[in-house]
Amino acid sequence: VSQCGQLPGPRGRRGAGSGKIGIGSTCVAAVGFPVSVKTITMSKGPRAKTFVFLDLEATGLPSVDPEIAELSLFAVHRSSLEDPECDESGSPLPPRVMDKLTLCMSPKYPFTAKASEITGLSREGLGRCGKAGFDGTVVRTLQAFLSRQEGPVCLVAHNGFNYDFPLLCTELRRLGAHLPQDTICLDTLVALQDLDRAHGHGTRAQGGKSYSLGSLFCCYFQAEPSAAHSAEGDVHTLLMVFLHRAAELLAWADEQALSWAHVEPMYVPPDDPRLED
Repeated sequence: VSQCGQLPGPRGRRGAGSGKIGIGSTCVAAVGFPVSVKTITMSKGPRAKTFVFLDLEATGLPSVDPEIAELSLFAVHRSSLEDPECDESGSPLPPRVMDKLTLCMSPKYPFTAKASEITGLSREGLGRCGKAGFDGTVVRTLQAFLSRQEGPVCLVAHNGFNYDFPLLCTELRRLGAHLPQDTICLDTLVALQDLDRAHGHGTRAQGGKSYSLGSLFCCYFQAEPSAAHSAEGDVHTLLMVFLHRAAELLAWADEQALSWAHVEPMYVPPDDPRLED
């Protein structure tokens, strides 16, 4: 989830999709794809067996070349999404079988003031707790977590193509790391807007509802989400929003999910050796 605030000037080279990125998943309503996403092909491979819900907390907006400071993933098997348990009112319950991973990491550069205010994180606070940066250990942990899941894996994020996916791609690229080749991606912001347009509900830009993650949760569950602007709290909110429309979103993913292999980095890190190519 991208946060608000600014630092003076970018530090790296912008990725192919940068400059087209709006505000983050908890405060965005209707945004378009970055240029790079329009050119990638839809997934035509096997249906995803595991959906890994993802959220990032970072040091600022794309304009400041942010770094990941917190990463959370919930891995849920497709069968748990196809047949979710519900409470007495008919509202879906979180799956009982679910793998979780949450990591904090200390960025090289400071948070913007607004990002620190929103997330409750700071470089100093993370440093006092002895947190290292996004390094090889994080990559190996992430890869091990994903390898435990039945594939193909579909990463799910809200406003993911504008923030979470390209920023994660940047951090992985800096370390020369990759995700499994059959990994695919689903942006629930794009999917829900598309589904509602198909149903004639429109979007906020057309005078309809807000598509921020918190607003969707309030609309579906008549309650405020808990622990907003923590990566784990936002992933839980994302999962519950997905469950509310699971049948539609699963069908949408089968037809429209995009390959991770074509996600462009948000920016090229200044210490990336390819800067000198």
